Amino acid sequence: MDAAFLQARIARKTVEATDIVGLELAPLEGTSFPAFSAGSHIDVEIRPGLIRQYSLCNDPTERHRYQIGVLRDPASRGGSVAVHDELAEGQVIRIGAPRNHFALVPARRSLLFAGGIGVTPILCMAERLAQTGAAFELHYCSRSPDRTAYRRRIAQSSFAERVHFHFDDGDAAQRLDLPAVLEPFDADTHLYVCGPGGFIEYVTGCARTRGWPAAQIHFEYFAGQAVDTAGDGSFEVMLASSGRVLTIPGGRTVVAVLAENGVEVPVSCEQGVCGTCLTRVLEGEVDHRDNFLLDHERAANNQFTPCCSRARSKRLVLDL
Repeated sequence: MDAAFLQARIARKTVEATDIVGLELAPLEGTSFPAFSAGSHIDVEIRPGLIRQYSLCNDPTERHRYQIGVLRDPASRGGSVAVHDELAEGQVIRIGAPRNHFALVPARRSLLFAGGIGVTPILCMAERLAQTGAAFELHYCSRSPDRTAYRRRIAQSSFAERVHFHFDDGDAAQRLDLPAVLEPFDADTHLYVCGPGGFIEYVTGCARTRGWPAAQIHFEYFAGQAVDTAGDGSFEVMLASSGRVLTIPGGRTVVAVLAENGVEVPVSCEQGVCGTCLTRVLEGEVDHRDNFLLDHERAANNQFTPCCSRARSKRLVLDL
């Protein structure tokens, strides 16, 4: 997180479902938060040196608060556990201004799919679509009712009748019949999905096989995806400003090697999700391993995420 951070007070910390807490963040007295749009996320400094990204899930017209939901995941890199165990009501923390890489596109109709805690940006989208009178429906998949965050809020909302719940432990009749939901294809409908990687791949893959064009399929990962690094070898990066050449060995990231050599690149998620470290590439072929860049942006081969991506060529020349 750079110097342009905001001060926020944890006004409320609530249990939203099994292993899921909600934080309501309020600006300090005499200030207000920047406006945000549906699909936005913020950086949250949980403690010095530990920064994670969380989607905003409240009404996007609100300026007096930000709301986030956090799933406790013992397999994560410590951020979610620290939110659950260390953050408390009344505490003042630092957050980044909202950023949006998962924005709604004007369309006659929208199909929203949420998997587990992936409901957070999807819920914000539903709020916005309902406000504008747009046609949409939301399919919310989770393991069981007790692990389904914001059920009460949805039940009390103006769009409750447009939400379909699908539980892994429920009877077959209520399971998500994705092929049926996706057909017939409508050129005036856009699809949005957020959740675990496998859920996103299932929804987007099913849509593509049924003829949905990439321009109408929108998704956001909330964690980096597993990559087989067993075959990673070394490569070089050249800093265009000085001509300095550094070797990136297998098992090391470009960001880490740069930092060791006094070249600081801003980082946040370190998983190729947030785009904070995005760096221009002047020469060489990138091995993209992020979940941030779109397909056409990857094909342009002129930027990459040095926190996780590597090189297919022997050298990358970076605009540093």
